[in-house]
Amino acid sequence: MGEFFNLTDFRLILPQIILCVFGLGILLTDPWLERGQKWFSGVMALTGVVFSAWTLRLLYGDLRLLSEFMAEKARHVKFTPELAGLRGSIVVDHFFIFFSALFLAATALIILLSLRYLEIEQEHHGEYYALMLFATVGMMFMASGMDLVVLFMALETMALSFYVLAGFLRGDRRSNEGALKYLLLGAFSSGVLAYGFSILYGLSGSTNLTVIARALAGRVAEPTAPADLLVLAAVGSVSVGMFFKIAAVPFHQWAPDVYEGAPTSVTAYLSVASKAASFAMLLRIFLTALSPIRADWELLVVVVALATMTVGNLAALTQTNVKRMLAYSSIGHAGYILLGLIAGNETGLKGIAFYLLAYVFMNIGAFAIVILLRRQGVIGDELEDMNGLAQRNPAAAWLMLLFLLSLAGIPPTAGFVGKYFIFLALIEAEQYVLAVIGVLYILPAVYYYLRIVQHMFLRDITDPAEPRMSAAQVVAISACAFVTLAACLLAEPYINFAASSVLVPFGR
Repeated sequence: MGEFFNLTDFRLILPQIILCVFGLGILLTDPWLERGQKWFSGVMALTGVVFSAWTLRLLYGDLRLLSEFMAEKARHVKFTPELAGLRGSIVVDHFFIFFSALFLAATALIILLSLRYLEIEQEHHGEYYALMLFATVGMMFMASGMDLVVLFMALETMALSFYVLAGFLRGDRRSNEGALKYLLLGAFSSGVLAYGFSILYGLSGSTNLTVIARALAGRVAEPTAPADLLVLAAVGSVSVGMFFKIAAVPFHQWAPDVYEGAPTSVTAYLSVASKAASFAMLLRIFLTALSPIRADWELLVVVVALATMTVGNLAALTQTNVKRMLAYSSIGHAGYILLGLIAGNETGLKGIAFYLLAYVFMNIGAFAIVILLRRQGVIGDELEDMNGLAQRNPAAAWLMLLFLLSLAGIPPTAGFVGKYFIFLALIEAEQYVLAVIGVLYILPAVYYYLRIVQHMFLRDITDPAEPRMSAAQVVAISACAFVTLAACLLAEPYINFAASSVLVPFGR
């Protein structure tokens, strides 16, 4: 047994183990809680996130010690510090630390926003928080996985949790419909992805990403017609599966319906954490296993990125439901992030990381204001529900304006810095046409975000009720607002944190 699992392996996956333990603890204790005590499950989940973050910090310290030790041993050799575990099937590196920190931050924020929201929906159950913790476990393995089997199991752990969370409002037909669509299309995309993984295994005889990369590099060096066809089939299948997970066009159809139907807190979580985890997995696969055949997938990513920006931004123009509008906005943002992968340089990869960091906080912040509008008998997710918000709750209106400006990429917000790095990377890579197109698509984004602003500040009040924030919601929204501003005005530590996560493509 020690040959396959030892204390070192245990230490490397301790953040995930802690989340599993707390998730199981919630399932065991929740049935004993009275209706008015359900908040304890949320507090327990938040405690699990804090302990997981603490162990993640310890792993970060181990990486720093390893980096200092290796710097002394080989002063003139560039290397990436990493700790491998489970016989090389997972790796703890700065890439994993960065994305895991994002997942835990998003989970903590959504737990805080959910405490009051679930009470209003009368669906305050411990399973909700347990599923969130289990989804986070899957996300963390998606960021650390170096093996196709680990990555696929992690992806399905996350996806299965979200299938249930999307339909958590059992009495809401929209929630049920969205969850069913998500399940059916998600199962199809997982099947296509598994088919692509099977081809990669057939080509290399291994499920390890590094071994697969070496095998593909050998086939590129000595190409044969059958091998080329198999490589293209693998690239196509893997790309389709991953593009579905990030809601890229033309595999985006599930996103608007799921975002609109799911509980708003779940929509916020799905839009940021799931997308960040899917991009982490996509980067692991494309920059490691598929890096030697970049020429076979680069054009495909270019086409998908352009289509994603086009459909996402133009479709959002006509939406009257705020959650659907933010869903199409999320699709458009996926296109921008793909531009960083197309650039392929260090600036582009740093831009992806920073963009995702900014996106987590500004998007959760925007959805948090939508959550505030939910009360008994009013869903609060239509544009008309925003009417006169500046008079009803000035703080909420101004915070929403901040988050919308950041989503549009307007300074001085984190969204502006994220887009700056993406455009800079494209210019450095001499992709001038893509840079110009990306800049132009900011215009429709500004327009549909300003539609919300118009309703908040210029429309007459149609609902006199004043949205009120709970203490937990104040903490979550304040954290989102702080990072959205600080990541631009005090950008250096955030940029350095994002830069530390950059993966070195295989073979470089």
